[in-house]
Amino acid sequence: MHESVVIRRLDAFVYRCPTVRPVATSFGIMRDRPAVFVRIEDTDGGFGWGEIFANWPAAGAEHRANLLMKDVAQLVLGTSVQAPSDLFHKLESETRIRAIQCGELGPFRQVIAGLDIAVWDLFARHSGLPLRRFINNAAVDSVPAYASGIRVGDAEELVGRARDKGFLAYKVKVGFNLAEDASATCALVETLQPAERVFADANQAWDLNSAEAFIGRLSGCDVGWLEEPLPVDAPEAEWKKLAAVSGIPLAGGENIAGYSDFDAAIKTGALSVYQPDVAKWGGITGCHDVARKVIAAGHTYCPHFLGGGIGLQASAQLLAAVGGPGLLEVDVNPNPLRDTLADTDKSLRCGWWHISDAPGLGIEQLPAGIAKFETLKVSQSL
Repeated sequence: MHESVVIRRLDAFVYRCPTVRPVATSFGIMRDRPAVFVRIEDTDGGFGWGEIFANWPAAGAEHRANLLMKDVAQLVLGTSVQAPSDLFHKLESETRIRAIQCGELGPFRQVIAGLDIAVWDLFARHSGLPLRRFINNAAVDSVPAYASGIRVGDAEELVGRARDKGFLAYKVKVGFNLAEDASATCALVETLQPAERVFADANQAWDLNSAEAFIGRLSGCDVGWLEEPLPVDAPEAEWKKLAAVSGIPLAGGENIAGYSDFDAAIKTGALSVYQPDVAKWGGITGCHDVARKVIAAGHTYCPHFLGGGIGLQASAQLLAAVGGPGLLEVDVNPNPLRDTLADTDKSLRCGWWHISDAPGLGIEQLPAGIAKFETLKVSQSL
């Protein structure tokens, strides 16, 4: 472990990339692809990169960067960090009342998550190790991956493209029209080759009755998991009832935040697959702790991610470090903010994502090709 570092500079970069085809979910449509990348630097000149969740709301990216600089930076600059998890726990404690006061628990958590990723990258760089081996010297070098961001109505086209890239598993977004989505999902399953799998993601679209009806329509259809069939805040009794009647494993976790809420979800036992998002809550620190608990409880850890390339690289490194049968989520919609930092064509082979051996996350600087998408850059230093 590297000796303590003192953080002397913060930079936040906001990007918005136009989309050829909007990314549709059951609750809204992404008409561009945003990203907020954060860079920290210590007094020795060491640096680390992180990513802050910025998909929602539509104006969220610029807000997160300004929140970092105007409300959080003062708690970070000049801080001596002895272990990479220290900053996460410090900021969780010191921003709690601020977040409650303005009713913005999520944005504060997302900013802290991005900073935490950057601190882990910084420490791993100082050690000369890729992040996964800094976390666990026995970490693997590749992880299975699945193609994500596929609206079920577009599955025939987009799954074909994903297959051509080397994917063997695919997740379709449902929650638009129950009967049509169920029919299209089953039709897709019928086209699968022997080694392939399909998952479905409802993005919290249904109440209990609708979720039960959808599962009923999928009877005999081999779907690997059904993600967020209910709102994350649905009563525990409803989650338990759905799990009891479902022949399909239930998945969720991208919208769960905090140790206590993940502990409660694991105790409830309704989910088989847990999907914390490194850029939404926890960064490496929180998601690593949750992943270990999930695996110890006999469940599957599959990191959720739908953003830029830094968060995707962090998700891959963490999954490789904790092990287990989980898969890496890789959005297959065109996005230069992802592809220039985590190139699927270079990393994916026969369904497996191969991870760089470069120190930290393997990212030295942001590629010049995305400069045209920059909408805001803000910095602070000692």
